[in-house]
Amino acid sequence: MIVHRATLDASQELAQFVARLLWAERQRRGTPFGSRALTCFWQAVLVLRWFRDRNDPTALRRDHQVSRATAYRYIDEVLAVLATQAPACTKHSNEPSGTSCRT
Repeated sequence: MIVHRATLDASQELAQFVARLLWAERQRRGTPFGSRALTCFWQAVLVLRWFRDRNDPTALRRDHQVSRATAYRYIDEVLAVLATQAPACTKHSNEPSGTSCRT
């Protein structure tokens, strides 16, 4: 469990997996080390909290001590990184539930 003022019912492994995806994306973009408000891990935690509870980004921003714009940008960034992991799903997103992303 990850402890962040409360316990997030997501595994540490899940947060680390998302953090590794973010790290790879930051490397691809050439983001300088230390230039972001949150580490990849804490950005992953912010977004996992958003996925889990659909918390208002204003509350997330307060808890993680980032601006509202940064919270929204971090959510969007993780969504984009996760979307690259399943490109076949994006082209079938208009299909009825259960019919897309078949291999």
